[in-house]
Amino acid sequence: MTRLAALVILAMIATPVTATGQGQPAKAKILVHLTSGPENPTKAALAFLVARTAIEQGHAVSLFLAGDAVQLLRDAALDNLSGLGTGKLREHFDAITKGGGRFYLSGMSSTARGITAKELEGKPAELAPPAILLTLALEHDRMFTY
Repeated sequence: MTRLAALVILAMIATPVTATGQGQPAKAKILVHLTSGPENPTKAALAFLVARTAIEQGHAVSLFLAGDAVQLLRDAALDNLSGLGTGKLREHFDAITKGGGRFYLSGMSSTARGITAKELEGKPAELAPPAILLTLALEHDRMFTY
């Protein structure tokens, strides 16, 4: 085998191939699970920033908000929360929404904090039981927890 043929074979083996055969790595399904709320703006904005970054890189993203994090989809939190070095929550939310990201809010956490489905109208969000979190975790390729 010539040196050139060996290099060609090595290049073919080293190049990732997707279903489209374009040599681009397959995009992942990312789940971001967040329990930190307005009391920890840096961590909350960081979770949204990671989701936004994944979307900007072409990945499919879902976010599951539980505990105090369910309060982050209130307009007051979206409009006023900014993390130290992690950006503005509203900017991240808008980018996530524009990129097709989906939000699931723990129904139990939402009820305990007075959040209703009506408050989520117009947002790509829905109330969800714990079984949905389990389903999402199993359906996604990677999960980040904040």
